[in-house]
Amino acid sequence: MKKIRMKYIVYAFFALLLAVFVVFILLFQRNIRTAASVKKLEDGLYSMVYKGDYRFNDFLEQGGASDDLAVAEFVIQDVFHGLLPIDLRGGTFGCSTISAETPEGDAVFGRNFDWGTCTALIVQTSPAEGYDSVSTVNMDFLNLGLDMPEEMQMRLLSAAAPFAPMDGMNEKGLCVAVLMIQDSPGFHQDTGKPDLTTTTAVRLLLDQATDVEEAVELLARYDMHASAGMMVHFALADAEGHSVVVEYIDNEMAVTETPVVTNYYLTPGEKYGIGTEESKVRYAMLEDMLQSGSSFTMDGIRDALDSVSKHNFDSEFASTEWSIVYNQSTGKARYYHRENYQKYYTFITGSP
Repeated sequence: MKKIRMKYIVYAFFALLLAVFVVFILLFQRNIRTAASVKKLEDGLYSMVYKGDYRFNDFLEQGGASDDLAVAEFVIQDVFHGLLPIDLRGGTFGCSTISAETPEGDAVFGRNFDWGTCTALIVQTSPAEGYDSVSTVNMDFLNLGLDMPEEMQMRLLSAAAPFAPMDGMNEKGLCVAVLMIQDSPGFHQDTGKPDLTTTTAVRLLLDQATDVEEAVELLARYDMHASAGMMVHFALADAEGHSVVVEYIDNEMAVTETPVVTNYYLTPGEKYGIGTEESKVRYAMLEDMLQSGSSFTMDGIRDALDSVSKHNFDSEFASTEWSIVYNQSTGKARYYHRENYQKYYTFITGSP
């Protein structure tokens, strides 16, 4: 009798264990599949493919978020079911972007991300209700507060990565990049519209905008809030060759046409020119290249980015952590890591 009772206890234990396992798989299947896709390309550089729905539309439907803490709370509850703490952070960074056309008529866009040594994650997404895209996340801006190996942390945080892009290109050829301006305080609009932070604005545009015009219209529908209190502006460029910078002056959105963006205000008026002196040098260098009639193949954009990367300047930033050359007409992206312009990794939007 005792043997029979013990047998049932064992069966019940394993049935309970199986049920817990099934529930775990159902709850975390997108996390598990996404974590499994993470690849280490080299020290400090990883790539991943998001598997499943990261529910950005649900984030928007709940009103978005007015600060990074609220974004983190959404991710904790929706992605990690309240079980894993996560913190979204910011930091000082300097960058350059350039928009040009190849001799064949393709639109091309280049972006340098200048910062201290960090870990970068290249993120490919294919939302069911949105456009495929490739984007880049500075993983130092995401924090678990746990002491663990880097690769394990990348896998755990991969499910949150779609909410923290610093730049990217979607399948329609729209490019978006965030660049910092050394000015304060950051912008915080309060007009009663749904809210967006800096990085969630990038995600919105990559998922939903086909060109610069649509991107600007989308931004106008939301109250924008600068992540971590940092003053930033957005460089936008599309496959038709239209390129602008979007800035927030006294909490009012301003749009200025420009093929080059660095780290100072370009909106005419009292704010124009506020920013770093080095960024004005980089701007002038890139503008001179455009006006010189130089050929801007993808290699030409690479060389332009190389010329304004951090090894050319005595700068507070340790290096240009990544440089990207996007061909907006073909969907091809080339990633160069830490100023090694002899080696690149190729990604194509819509091709995980």
